Amino acid sequence: MLAHLAVVLFAALLIPTASAQKFQPGSAYICPNQSDTGLDCYLDAVVHLYRMCMHVKSIEIIEFGYAKAQEGVNGAKSEYCVDKQKINITRPYQAALREATPWRDAVENLRELQQYWLDSMVNLRWRPGEPGDTYDYRVQEVLDELSFRVDAVRVAFTTATDAAAASAASTAKPKAKAAKPKTSAKAH
Repeated sequence: MLAHLAVVLFAALLIPTASAQKFQPGSAYICPNQSDTGLDCYLDAVVHLYRMCMHVKSIEIIEFGYAKAQEGVNGAKSEYCVDKQKINITRPYQAALREATPWRDAVENLRELQQYWLDSMVNLRWRPGEPGDTYDYRVQEVLDELSFRVDAVRVAFTTATDAAAASAASTAKPKAKAAKPKTSAKAH
């Protein structure tokens, strides 16, 4: 009885550690549309989190105007949004990298997407002297570029996994042919 209890306790201690290594789907706040895998969550999150901070910044611009949206504490909400989303994206990004690790092109596309996302988050700020329509176009254009880059990651990942599956199938040993039963050539 005591040995059984020790085994149960030991197993209970191991379960959380083993599951910590696997991707745990993110919250609906971080990846609301796709969270089956780390890659799905990350690719959903980059667009979603950028759009959230873009909306926060647009509210500041509506409230204070382009030129004054960053004066004093006027831009505090969007700055907080950017800082918070940089933290929120970390786990999905790391999970996506782990899933893509065997494929160099997929990893490289993920890294480029992450760097573009980080740069775009910082560039949500209005630039002094920038016309409003230019600003609006610039921040909106990022969504198109993010979609393009998300598609590039998906293609690199899908192509790599398809190639790996095809390679595994071609290197599999063919089954041995069944031996034909010998028939007697003698006629009775």
